[in-house]
Amino acid sequence: MEDTIVLYASAMHMNSMLVLAKFISKHYPSTPVVILGSVADSAAASIATVPSITYHCLPPPVRPPNFTTDPIELLFEIPRLNNPGLSDALQEVSRKSRIKAFVIDFFCNSAFDVSTALNIPTYFYVSSGAFGLCPFLYFPTIDETVPADLGELNDFVQIPGCPPIYSSDFARIMLYRQNNSYKHFVDTARNMRKSTGIIANGFDALEVRAKEALTNGLCIPNAPTPPVYLVGPLVHETNSKNGGVEHACVKWLDSQPSKSVVFLCFGRWGLFSAEQLKEMALGLENSGHRFLWCVRSPPGKQNSAAAEEPDLEELLPKGFLERTKDKGFVIKSWAPQKEVLRHDSVAGFVTHCGRSSILEAVSLGVPMITWPLYAEQRMNRVFMVEEIKVALPLEETADGFVTAVELEKRVRELMDSKTGRAVRQRVAEMKSSAAAAVLENGSSLVALEKFMVAVTRV
Repeated sequence: MEDTIVLYASAMHMNSMLVLAKFISKHYPSTPVVILGSVADSAAASIATVPSITYHCLPPPVRPPNFTTDPIELLFEIPRLNNPGLSDALQEVSRKSRIKAFVIDFFCNSAFDVSTALNIPTYFYVSSGAFGLCPFLYFPTIDETVPADLGELNDFVQIPGCPPIYSSDFARIMLYRQNNSYKHFVDTARNMRKSTGIIANGFDALEVRAKEALTNGLCIPNAPTPPVYLVGPLVHETNSKNGGVEHACVKWLDSQPSKSVVFLCFGRWGLFSAEQLKEMALGLENSGHRFLWCVRSPPGKQNSAAAEEPDLEELLPKGFLERTKDKGFVIKSWAPQKEVLRHDSVAGFVTHCGRSSILEAVSLGVPMITWPLYAEQRMNRVFMVEEIKVALPLEETADGFVTAVELEKRVRELMDSKTGRAVRQRVAEMKSSAAAAVLENGSSLVALEKFMVAVTRV
């Protein structure tokens, strides 16, 4: 029987887990990797050319009556309903091979009980890197020692390995104890503390202080910390060609001066009100700088044809497209983000602070302006701006609105000021460090080797 590594991801983090699978297989092609999940066609297609990776789609679970509709709670609860199918799948794999490691996405925390009952060494995969892992491991301590809910605290919280984080900057599911997702989060953190180890999507030079805190066991008081393996930057593969045709925005970038364009893109869930879109347009126009902007329809239109084809004439200020045609390019709904970020014409990136977007920008040497929208992105902003200093912050009003004046100010600051030059220099340094991390004897390959050695010793 051959040794096998099994990965298990929720639908939300399947793409990230696929990148991890490919990274393992690239450097250890003789070790079979099995991926379990509930996303069939797209996942299987992306690994079709990697012979050492196979994908097994679990049968969809039957949802009981009155099942939760909360989108975050669903991410935890669907894997829980999948546990019987997961148990069958793990036992099926075990009949043909020895499972040396079972690596789970944190939304699949319910699988921890299944795998440990089967005596399978269980690891967690944290796509948010060492900086995201420190609050995760420390959170049970916050739950036990901070009397107020974070949503009511209105104060800074000190976490080992991190700069001070204001209480309202924590992810929404961490704010209130009565929330079921909060309970899932605490339970996940406690299981993570008991796991065989943790793989995180980061690299040493990016997260020096966080790694030091994890290595020294500061995030789990009075108990040992599981081994942590930083194996990044792991970023998605993208292609600017759709059906063999290059995206029009890339052709437009080819005609722009070097390091002259600000790119605005906010991920698949980054939606703005019509009012905010108009304000963004004014800020870009008034900045006087070239821009490439990916615009999606506002909330409420995502289940209609408008979700794919936003009406730019309706959404943007009257005459905006005509007035900015020589300096701006507006894309509808989707952009080949990685291809854009690596283009020589791009000088800055206004981002929602998703971890994948951060790593893409850092690994390609593009400085950022932060506009967090959901999940842990406000925490990521603290890390980007205050810790590694590769980004400038956008100031929001109390209700989360960003004015045209503020966007104009930050674009000008990034492109024209000494502060902007310092950010560009810093991100250039991180680009070199990111490349070095995945070279022979680089920190991420050394970490992967340590993980594989630990796995084979079991």
